[in-house]
This record gives sequence, C-alpha cells and structure tokens, in this order.
Amino acid sequence: MIWLSTALAVVALVSVAVVVLSVLGVPERLSPVVAVLRATAQLAALGLVLQGIINDVRWIVVALIVMNAVAVWTTAQRVDLHGTREWAAAVGAVPAGALAAAGVVFATGALPMTPEYLLAFGGIMTGNSMTIASLAGRGFFDRVGEGWDEIEGWLALGARPAHAAKRFVRLAAGRALMPSVDQARTAGLVTLPGAFVGAVFGGASPVEAARFQLVVSSGVMAAGAVSAFVLLQILAHIAVRPRLEAVTQEIDKSPRQQNLIREDIFKESGKGAVTEAPQGGGDVVKRMD
Repeated sequence: MIWLSTALAVVALVSVAVVVLSVLGVPERLSPVVAVLRATAQLAALGLVLQGIINDVRWIVVALIVMNAVAVWTTAQRVDLHGTREWAAAVGAVPAGALAAAGVVFATGALPMTPEYLLAFGGIMTGNSMTIASLAGRGFFDRVGEGWDEIEGWLALGARPAHAAKRFVRLAAGRALMPSVDQARTAGLVTLPGAFVGAVFGGASPVEAARFQLVVSSGVMAAGAVSAFVLLQILAHIAVRPRLEAVTQEIDKSPRQQNLIREDIFKESGKGAVTEAPQGGGDVVKRMD
C-alpha cells in the first residue's frame, strides 16, 4: 500500500511541475518526467548494489569514482564546455571540491572513516560540487557574454585574459554559492535539511543529527567554493567572446512562437537579424559569432 501511495504522490508532483512548465512555455517541459524515471531506475539499482558493497571500502571508492565521472560529464554538458582546456576545468573542479571537504572532515575526525560515512558524505559533496560548478560556469559565460566590451577594453590595454575577466569570475562564484549559503543560514528556521532528517530517521538523537548536519553544511560550502574556484580559474583564461552556439533542438511551437524565441536570442546577443521561422515548425537556430 505504501508503494502505491508513493507512486500516486510522485505522479501528482511531477504532473504539477510539467503543467507549470507548459504554462510558462518552457521547451523542456517534460524534463521532470525524464528525471524522475531516471532517478527511479538509478535509485533501485543503487539500492541493490549497496546491499553487496556497503561494508567494503574498495567498492565504496569505486562507487565514488563513478559518481564523480557522471558529475563531471553533467557539469560539462550543463556549462556547454568544449575543447581540452574547458573539459580539464570540469575534470579538475568537481573531484577537487569533494576531496577537499572530505579530506578535512575525515582528517579532523569529525566523522569516522567508515564505509557508510565515506559513501554518504562523499556522495553529498560530489553532488553539491557538481551543482555549484555548473552554476558558476553558466553564470560566468553569461556575464562574459553580456560584458564582453569591458573585457575587450582590458585586453586592448594589454591585460591578461584572466585579469580582464576577474570581475566576472567574482560575480559568478558568489552567485553560485548563494543557494548553499542561504540553506546553511536558514537551517532549522526555514527548512529541515536532508542530512538532519535522514540522521533522525536513521535512529540518531536530534543533537547528533544536528552535529552531522553542521558538518555537512560546512562541507557543502567548502566543496562548492573549491570547485567553483578551480573551474573559474581555468575558464577565466578566455581570449575570445563565448559564442552563442547553434541550437537545433526541435521545439513544439508555432512559427510565431519560434520567432519570439528568435527575437529573445538576438536581443541577448546584440547582433544579427531575425528571420522568419519556417512554416509548419522546425528548428530554431541561434546566431554564431
């Protein structure tokens, strides 16, 4: 019965998300459905796998390596990284953040280095490093695109690309860390953090759960700061304006709606001419520098 109730709740919640995204006209309105289906399959597989490896540190390390590989891939896709240098940024950023936080926590003895804590804390740090690195990378490219004239001015004066982009690095890093900082600031007042609730449900006392949550929240901010720093330090060595890549995703919209999307794209880019979308729908393409 509990599984039926769970299924009904999940379907209802995902439906709400899809309806709201459809009303807003978001092209990826079905993405919550895909995400939940993937999460269901992945969590089921994870549950089966953990039953056999939860007490073996070697397999836990293998699991964390796989997690980091997927996190790096996800960050690269979200930030739309191309080329060896940009991929190196993602490969270095996500694991660096997770390792930095985990190293401090286990070295100080704040958490015992058991397979269970290694997997739990390492997984949380990896996930948050991925999220914050993705936010930092996207924020950096967006701000560089909008403020390219400022960077060109610095470059014309002989400044190095990293120095020219310094202000945009600072802004991107601050915005990327803002959600994690806000969650830590409002823990217990606005939300009950996941690590706290999980520890309580797992049998820990509220005091011990609060201690665990404090360690996790601090670790998330540290991991996020390190991952954003590594990613942005590499991306800051940028000498050309980030191109607005071609978008060939089929959008189920009328020609008029596609033309509106085109207008938004060209307003963001500041150049180019808007042409009519083909009758009967089709691809919407952004201009290329």
